[in-house]
Amino acid sequence: MTFGEYTQLKILVVDDHDLIFDGLKSCLAPYPNLELVGFVTDGLSVYEECLKHKPDMVFMDLNLPGMSGVEAIRQLRKRWPDMMIIVLTASDEERKAREALDAGSNGYVLKNGSKSTLLAAIKSVTRGKNFLDPALDAKHIEALSLVEEGDIPVLTPREKQVLKLIFEGKRNRDIAEALLIGLKTVETHRMNIMRKLDAHNVADLMKWAHRMGI
Repeated sequence: MTFGEYTQLKILVVDDHDLIFDGLKSCLAPYPNLELVGFVTDGLSVYEECLKHKPDMVFMDLNLPGMSGVEAIRQLRKRWPDMMIIVLTASDEERKAREALDAGSNGYVLKNGSKSTLLAAIKSVTRGKNFLDPALDAKHIEALSLVEEGDIPVLTPREKQVLKLIFEGKRNRDIAEALLIGLKTVETHRMNIMRKLDAHNVADLMKWAHRMGI
C-alpha cells in the first residue's frame, strides 16, 4: 500500500493509554513503511518529543493530561505547518471534531472504528486531503464552522492550559511546575480566568471547563 510520496512514514503516537500504542503497533505491523517512532502520554511533552523524533505524522488523542489535544495541535501547527496530524479519539461529538479541525488537524478518526478506516485516513492525509471518520455527520460538522461562540468567553492558550490543570485537581504550585512558570504567574492567570468567566470558586471553574470542552 502506498502512502502519498512517502517511502517511509514516521509516526508519533500521543495517547494516555499504553494499550492504544500496543494496538496500533499490531495494526500497522504488516506495513513496514509505517514506523511508530515514539509514544507520548502527556500533552505537555508532545512538542519536545516532536523535536526529538521529527515525525511526519502524529496520531493525537484529545483527552490528555497537562494539555488538551486541541491545544497541542495548535502548538504543533505553529511550529510545523506541514506536519500531518490525525486525531484518534473515542469522542464522536461533532463539536469536538470541528474544534480539532479548526485547530489544524488533517483527520479525525474514532478509536472504535475499523483498521481500514485508519489506513484510509493515513492514505488521504499523505495525499494532501483531509479525512473525517465516516461514522460522523460531515454536514453537521461543516455547519458548526459557521456557529459563533459569542456566549463563550475567550481565554488565551495559556489560560486554557491553567484551567485544564485546575480541572484535573492540580494546586497552583503543581501548575507552576508543570508549565515551567512562576507561582505568581499562575496566580495571575487564575485571577484573570475567574474574572473572564465570572467564576467565584473552583466549582464554577469546573463547570466552565466542562462547558468549553477543556
